[in-house]
Amino acid sequence: MIRFLHMIAITALIASAVYAYSIKYETLFYSEQVAKLRSKVQRERDAIAVLQAEWQYLNRPDRLQAAADQHLDLQPLKIQQLARLSDLPNRPAREDEIGRKLEALGLLAPTSTPRDKSADARTPATQTPRR
Repeated sequence: MIRFLHMIAITALIASAVYAYSIKYETLFYSEQVAKLRSKVQRERDAIAVLQAEWQYLNRPDRLQAAADQHLDLQPLKIQQLARLSDLPNRPAREDEIGRKLEALGLLAPTSTPRDKSADARTPATQTPRR
């Protein structure tokens, strides 16, 4: 009987050691994955910073002005091109297109709904709160 208990104890000890080592190596694997992901995130942040610096460099006003002068052939603004707000036409009235379509179909006509004559169908009255 004692030998049997010893065998069970040794088996349990070996099983727990195997389980502990598997947990250890699994933890190491996941920690390596986390380290790889952190380095990848840092590389992406660095790439974003480089792209933002390039964008700021390309959007310098002096560079854009030179490119506009070279390629767009813009004419100087003349005083006749300016207009007052009162010179602009009024905005047209907004129309209800859905309502117009429903009216054309005859669906906007008033309808009569049947009323329930039973006593249970009464409309509840609202009461004012007492003060």
